[in-house]
Amino acid sequence: MELVNEFTVNRPIDEAWAVLTNVERIAPCLPGAQLQEIEGDIYRGVVKVKVGPISAALKGEASFVERDDVNHRAVLKGDGRDTKGNGNASALITATLEELSPTSAKCVVHTDLNMTGKVAQFGRGALGDISSKLMQQFAKNLDEMLAKDAASSPIDTPVETPVETPVDSAAERPAVGSATDSPATEPTPSAEVPKASVRTINGPAAEPIDAFSLGGSAILKRLLPFIGGLIVVLFVVRRARK
Repeated sequence: MELVNEFTVNRPIDEAWAVLTNVERIAPCLPGAQLQEIEGDIYRGVVKVKVGPISAALKGEASFVERDDVNHRAVLKGDGRDTKGNGNASALITATLEELSPTSAKCVVHTDLNMTGKVAQFGRGALGDISSKLMQQFAKNLDEMLAKDAASSPIDTPVETPVETPVDSAAERPAVGSATDSPATEPTPSAEVPKASVRTINGPAAEPIDAFSLGGSAILKRLLPFIGGLIVVLFVVRRARK
């Protein structure tokens, strides 16, 4: 299933790109999503969804497959699995940023989505409605975050440069052969590059995405046959009891 969404970021394109590619910073703006840990270039977290009494939590990880900071294009791959074992999801997300004006940019997001399980049963129409409204909510949250950051930024003040007192190098230079001369030391071998450590993100728990309120009409169409069948069964049961 392919989904295409777009939204506007009210910031200069380079500033908007720096924010959008900072997964840790934008994670709180994503409805239903909670970033839990970072290991190198791998981001792990959970996405919570509910449809009426049905709830699901997809736990997985994401990482950048491509990132072109010059042309403002990035490809992100994500995989998640329902914590109750009722399905899984994978997505290849391509995001491009286009300048609209010196103070705004348009982000177009192409998502190649594969889902199985209960949530996937609502079909393309419902998921299309939900993804569109989620993008609108994300853009709104992002604008509010950036506006709050701008309002709380301190006003830049000039920093005084300290004046250094010149030192007579000849007076301070030790005599040749003096005790202050240190023998040449051999270069130490380069240490091995340590493996990336896991950093835990202690953020607030995310509220589940209410899929019914976001894609109500499309979901209702999927549920109508079930509701109709349920009414027929209840009617038959009542007549049998009489």
